[in-house]
Amino acid sequence: MKILVLLSSLLSVILPMGLFPVVASASDAAQPWVTTWTTANAASERPPTFSDQTIREIVHTTIGGGAVRLRLSNTFGTHALRLDAVFIGLQKDGAALVPRSNRRVTFGGSPSIAIPEGAEGLSDPVMFTVGSEQNLVISLFVTGDTGPATVHGSAFQTNYISSAGNFAADEAADAFAEVAGSKTTRSWYFLSAVEVQASAGVKGAVVALGDSITDGASSRPDEYERWTDVLARRLLANHTEMAVLNAGIGGNRVLTSSPCFGQNALARLGRDVLAQAGIDWVILFEGTNDIGQPDTPTASSNLCVSRTQVTAEEIIAGYKQIIARTRARGLKIFGATILPYQGHIAWTAAGESKRGAVNQWIRTSGAFDGIIDFDAALRDPSNPSRMAPTYDSGDHLHPGTAGHEAMGNAIDLTLFR
Repeated sequence: MKILVLLSSLLSVILPMGLFPVVASASDAAQPWVTTWTTANAASERPPTFSDQTIREIVHTTIGGGAVRLRLSNTFGTHALRLDAVFIGLQKDGAALVPRSNRRVTFGGSPSIAIPEGAEGLSDPVMFTVGSEQNLVISLFVTGDTGPATVHGSAFQTNYISSAGNFAADEAADAFAEVAGSKTTRSWYFLSAVEVQASAGVKGAVVALGDSITDGASSRPDEYERWTDVLARRLLANHTEMAVLNAGIGGNRVLTSSPCFGQNALARLGRDVLAQAGIDWVILFEGTNDIGQPDTPTASSNLCVSRTQVTAEEIIAGYKQIIARTRARGLKIFGATILPYQGHIAWTAAGESKRGAVNQWIRTSGAFDGIIDFDAALRDPSNPSRMAPTYDSGDHLHPGTAGHEAMGNAIDLTLFR
């Protein structure tokens, strides 16, 4: 009996000491999870479906880390999405992986996951060293019919879809060659975000909430030359390790939704921006489509294009709500002025007046924590309603490569101190 009492006394001392390292796992706090890549998804007018296929997708990181986890999305699915195998590795070339880099991804210890309609799934951490500006390969295998895929339509990235079979674990590209019945796509499917367990030196992340210009329209596929990519490279060159996240959707609007161009910015703010891990800043760069789409000559039956006229005051009211909700999360938000677009089919004098009023409010209201004057950086000095020819992609709406470079260079890096 005395021995039992003595053991009990010793255990009462030993157990708390043994538990101490678990309680002090504040080392995790020194290595927080930060989103290194994200995309904004939307419902599609004619969404694809997949069955007994492997989807191999490429994503380009902005910062690195010592572990990685995936966010997968069935946000716009109509029934549960079952993924039977998920792998992540490093891209060698095309659909081929660096040898011995492919790692199985699990979900609560299971190699498969069923994601209910409207939901997302978060993977277990994978001990996997990820570098900045590195291409990761994410391979998803589905056995059954996926139903309508949750998709980001304009990825400006070459991805791969196999013919029948599970090739998620394969590091070779053979199963994804066109001769094998596979095909390429420039969309991302079922992906939401890639998070890394970042080093203590990482400053956090900034999310760009935008439309087709942010999404990368007129940029070359696989070249990573969007203005957000330019900003990410500038930060790294400045020895500022900070993630730059692109939440642009082509055709997106602040106030009205579309079956082709995604939910309005107010509706998707929580999912596409505020839910990202480790963010400290938001850049708001939307409004062109709210102004221009209703003035676009098009068939009235086109459900993609908004026919709803909105005022400058209504756009500003939408901005104010985005500012309030962002600040409520303790984040800073920067306002970017709307680019000139005279010469584009949607331009009207009335639309130009709205653009001028919105830009004036962005510059002078003091509502934002900082201003990014894209308009001033890209406009033609001899005609401020038009984009300078040097920066114009040719459609008078979207900047070309030089325009994206100028936009990325126009951002004052001290905003992120």
